[in-house]
Amino acid sequence: MKTILVVDDNSNDAELVITALRETCSSAAIEVVQDGAEALDYLFRRGIYAQRTGTPDVVLLDIKMPKVDGLEVLRKVKADPVLRLVPVVMLTSSQEDRDVVQSYQHNANGYVVKPVDFTEFISAVQGLGEFWGIINVSPNLRNAP
Repeated sequence: MKTILVVDDNSNDAELVITALRETCSSAAIEVVQDGAEALDYLFRRGIYAQRTGTPDVVLLDIKMPKVDGLEVLRKVKADPVLRLVPVVMLTSSQEDRDVVQSYQHNANGYVVKPVDFTEFISAVQGLGEFWGIINVSPNLRNAP
């Protein structure tokens, strides 16, 4: 079973992402955290996540978040020798060229702008779920330290 980590401070967007993912890859475990600091704690197994096991198969990461923004989370994940193998897809409302360029400079595996239209939003996330949650083969990091 694959694990998808959704990092989004907008609870409405997070709920839509969960709904769309459940329709496409119903067997995946979907974990949600609400800001960059919590994402780092989750990924690096700190604080309340210290006993968490395994590593997500993909991270869907928003950019504009409180505490720690998505670009900083991306930088830290891709600097880690184990976590850098985890695919990170930026799923954000930002269409700024600077954000797109910085994301790819820091080794994002994809960049998807959240559509404003509900149907397009669901379709985009379902496409992500189908590829990253079903089709893509992830490295086996489940027992990584």
